[in-house]
Amino acid sequence: MISDYFTLAFKNLKHRGLRSWLTILGVIIGIAAVVSLISLGAGLKEAVTGQFSSLSPDVLTIQNSGTGLGPPGATTVVKLNDHDVKVIESTQGVKLTIPRLIRVIKLEYNDAAQFSYATNVPEDSKKVALMFQNLNVELESGRFLKPGEKGKVVLGSDLVKEDVFGKTISVGRSVKIQGETYEVVGILKKGSSFTINQVVFMSEKDMKQSLNIIDEWDMIIAQVNNQDNIEEIGKSIEDKLRKDRGEKIGEEDFSVQTPVKSLESINTILTIVNIIIAGIASISLIVGGIGIANIMYASVVERTKEIGVMKAIGAKNKDILGVFLVESGLLGLVGGVIGALLGLSLALGISALAGNFLGGLQLKVSVDYVLLLGAIAFSFTIGIICGLLPSLQASKLKVVDAFRK
Repeated sequence: MISDYFTLAFKNLKHRGLRSWLTILGVIIGIAAVVSLISLGAGLKEAVTGQFSSLSPDVLTIQNSGTGLGPPGATTVVKLNDHDVKVIESTQGVKLTIPRLIRVIKLEYNDAAQFSYATNVPEDSKKVALMFQNLNVELESGRFLKPGEKGKVVLGSDLVKEDVFGKTISVGRSVKIQGETYEVVGILKKGSSFTINQVVFMSEKDMKQSLNIIDEWDMIIAQVNNQDNIEEIGKSIEDKLRKDRGEKIGEEDFSVQTPVKSLESINTILTIVNIIIAGIASISLIVGGIGIANIMYASVVERTKEIGVMKAIGAKNKDILGVFLVESGLLGLVGGVIGALLGLSLALGISALAGNFLGGLQLKVSVDYVLLLGAIAFSFTIGIICGLLPSLQASKLKVVDAFRK
């Protein structure tokens, strides 16, 4: 009996050819949007959280609380300073502190200019080693800056490309930063972080001098003696800074972040983004469902005499209901299968191109069979639900009324 339902349903959908495909198109667009955006969202989440995989488990980050978007220190009210560094160094459990500057600078080469990020290289060899280890950077050519070395810079891989300044930058070339000339002594390997690929490493003295920085820090990196106590040490630093500044709990103009907290914050943000994206994409599914309901209502009106004939030769209400429900379900199912495959293809295609636009951030999208099967099942369910009322209407038609229309 069920096979008869499918046979009749296929024949009816085939008979309405173009209208059926136009209805299915709405479901295809909805499912494709949901699958592609959720897949890309999951890939983005994996790529962004992957940036934190290189963070040392024994390192805390103390940062200014900003008032807007921009690099650390660009939009803050109260800056971290040398006194704050001493307060943090005096905290029990802190092994080493590295004050960091991260600022936007103007980089010039070959009569062209580009704005990028610059960060300071400390003047202590231990701090330099920890900083480069924490940033997980490697050299493509040349060497790293030596502690206290002036007039030299190391550039990220994206800054030396020909399409940036019209000419490639190699080790030994000179560039201008804030109008002053510096020799390039090293070029970094392309990394997974777009910030590292566009960074300029400068000596601390050069950076302070060229940007006229006096007793300011954008963040302070603190290495602890025992990583198992990092949460407690982080709280101690927070308490000491708050007491030193005379601030109340919740009104701090600084933040103390552990690697775990940083990762949790990013995951929370990305999860919210993914939910919003999925919600927006689901609007297309609602439109597709309305299309299914519309064509099923039209089908009932057009086939009233056919329904009357079926009932006259012995078809029961449940048989009529079954035929129409299978039809609406098939509309959702076909749209779901095509939409899922199309959405996955779009996600894979976009991820393949994303690296060129995200500065090295690898947006990996993998085949999630649970998502694909879930999307197909969902579209089939949407088809059944949206076809339920028209199917009930068809099944309740009386033979006499059907022949009269």
